Amino acid sequence: MNIEDTELRRKAFLAPEAILRYLITDNDELETLVLCKSSEIQLVTSDFALYEAMGCIRDFDNFKLNKLVKLFEVIELTKDKAPKKILKEERVDELRKQALKEVEKNA
Repeated sequence: MNIEDTELRRKAFLAPEAILRYLITDNDELETLVLCKSSEIQLVTSDFALYEAMGCIRDFDNFKLNKLVKLFEVIELTKDKAPKKILKEERVDELRKQALKEVEKNA
């Protein structure tokens, strides 16, 4: 998560692995940022980062649709200007490893 200061509030860019971690795990830090919609931090992500995160969800994951709905309520979604790449299995494995590594580290 990259945080950038602006005039009124900081912007935090959510990378695909952070979005995936929020969607399929119980991460208190991310859940608090999303559920409480901080007046100090604006959450931002790109359409491609969201696409990558959603493409990494597996049938066996603890994915709850209401978490995705809440994310859309609070996030500023930007359009990635770069051409979209096809999400390959290697990238899925890499993102899942990064997202779940953070969960194991904090456990």
